[in-house]
Amino acid sequence: MSRPAPSRSLLRPADVIDHVTHITPEFLADRGLHGLLLDLDNTLVPYGSYDPVGVERTLTWVRDLKLAGVGLYLLSNATGQRAAFWLDKLDFQGVGLAGKPNPRAFRRAVQALNLPPAQVGMVGDQLFTDVLGGNLSGMHTILVRPLVTNSLPHTRVARRLERAVLKRYGHDWHP
Repeated sequence: MSRPAPSRSLLRPADVIDHVTHITPEFLADRGLHGLLLDLDNTLVPYGSYDPVGVERTLTWVRDLKLAGVGLYLLSNATGQRAAFWLDKLDFQGVGLAGKPNPRAFRRAVQALNLPPAQVGMVGDQLFTDVLGGNLSGMHTILVRPLVTNSLPHTRVARRLERAVLKRYGHDWHP
């Protein structure tokens, strides 16, 4: 008697990478992805930063993906004001105060890209917001190493739990 295949954990990212710029058009094509939902803090820019000078590499990466025809949308739990500041620099659509991991936020973002969820990757630095919400929404999830460790107290606690979960899946790296 054969056993059913184990279901994929809602906290298991499809990919784990060191930096968002490792996502190339080829990376996306290999996974059948045509769009990305992107977290802001510690994914695209350091937590709390308003300095575009320190993120030229990321801004160039965004420009290159847009030129390659990849749909981009910011899905952040940062304040609306902070999200608006960075959306002006990034030059694509998105929202702050998204309410991740609520799947409703992910569905709205995917609708804005006009793509099915299976063709969209959710890229972020947190398992309990970005990966969980993306997996609940049927998306390809990509976990990136946080850019900096100076985050909110509840995020620092979550990081300890994340490390334990990631270690279970064979990813033994620290932010």
